[in-house]
Amino acid sequence: MNRNIISKLLNWKKSKNRKPLILTGARQVGKTWIMKEFGRQHYKNTAYIMFEKNDNMSKLFDGSLTPKELLPFLQAEAGVEISEDTLIIFDEVQAVANALTALKFFYEQAPQYSIIAAGSTLGVTLHKGGSFPVGKVDFMTLYPMTYFEFLSALGQEQLLELINTTNDISKLNIFYDKLERYLRQYFFVGGMPEVVKTYVDTKSFGKARNIQEQLLSSYEQDFSKYATPLTATKLHMLWRSIPSQITRENKKFIYGAVKEGARARDFEVTIQWLMDSSLVNKIDRVSAVKQPLKAYEDFGVFKLFLHDIGLLGAMAQVQANSIVNQTLIYTEFKGALAEQFVAQELSACGEKIFYWSSDNSKQEIDFLIENASYGIIPIEVKSGKNLASASFNKFVKSHNSKRGYKISNLEFLDNGQVVNLPLYLTSLISDSNKD
Repeated sequence: MNRNIISKLLNWKKSKNRKPLILTGARQVGKTWIMKEFGRQHYKNTAYIMFEKNDNMSKLFDGSLTPKELLPFLQAEAGVEISEDTLIIFDEVQAVANALTALKFFYEQAPQYSIIAAGSTLGVTLHKGGSFPVGKVDFMTLYPMTYFEFLSALGQEQLLELINTTNDISKLNIFYDKLERYLRQYFFVGGMPEVVKTYVDTKSFGKARNIQEQLLSSYEQDFSKYATPLTATKLHMLWRSIPSQITRENKKFIYGAVKEGARARDFEVTIQWLMDSSLVNKIDRVSAVKQPLKAYEDFGVFKLFLHDIGLLGAMAQVQANSIVNQTLIYTEFKGALAEQFVAQELSACGEKIFYWSSDNSKQEIDFLIENASYGIIPIEVKSGKNLASASFNKFVKSHNSKRGYKISNLEFLDNGQVVNLPLYLTSLISDSNKD
């Protein structure tokens, strides 16, 4: 399956100031596969080393951490000759305390070697043991497959090529029915690689759902495995509340919806745990629409989305007939799936997302991003075909926005200041798709 991150990894390889790379992301998002595939495509050979439950590596990294001492043993463990044209992979690197620390010495003493270290985001974040190589490593995050990557998995390369090369987006309306039909499938299947592969191979929503349920079960098992008993209990409660939180008309996260009478201090650590595990996407409110948006971030008011739309549907037990009926996916959960999709697509593009609401909560802009071309871009997600929105139009005018987007299930239409964008083209908003 084609993954967009391969081109980013290639840029990393070619960088003159290349550092060892730490690849993070949620469990089962495809980190091991992508590292091996990148090595296969762009290196003479790959030295793959699994650190989890590896006594040899535990003993090795208890000693000297210099590359000169480590390389002969790494070569023997991987069973391949390590040269400057070898991709060295440290998988589940968090399992050996000093392995991350060793990356500092590779950067300082042997920068000619290409090393990618991967593991659970949580494990890398907590990093018990040696010192963390601050400033000596690069970071990259692998997200669930995007809609365009899903199209690629379905064999729609020519359609993707047209999307990526056309100078007139309005002409893509010709393929509206086709793109929208695949989008409905993506809403159900989502972007977890094993789920996508199962669906591509079998065309069975039922088999795809079985894999989703297995993934959800494994995540909840991780709560008990890696968290303290008290935190694990709170994790289960908060995790299971997410679908109902997103279903609310005002999608602002409410602690009391997790447990009656709960306050921020009761679940702050829990939310951070899920963020560190890359399982949720926390989108903070801004108190003012000014650049940089980060300076006006209100950490106490936020929306919380899942990392994958397919898993959200599985948690909420969305049925396959919601795919058959093309209107249900836009109205199900009061448009929650549509907002989840937009947040997921923009995050995968590397966008930092915020939202805005007035102090009395009577006005709200679903999402805000900053763009090199247009500055602050307001985005409204419409769950139906009625795009009328006096408050959004007023916001665009009052803030003198150069560009605003109404995202819906309607065809593309550029009205100048405001663009009506079909959901399946959401990622085109990002600057990362304009290079």
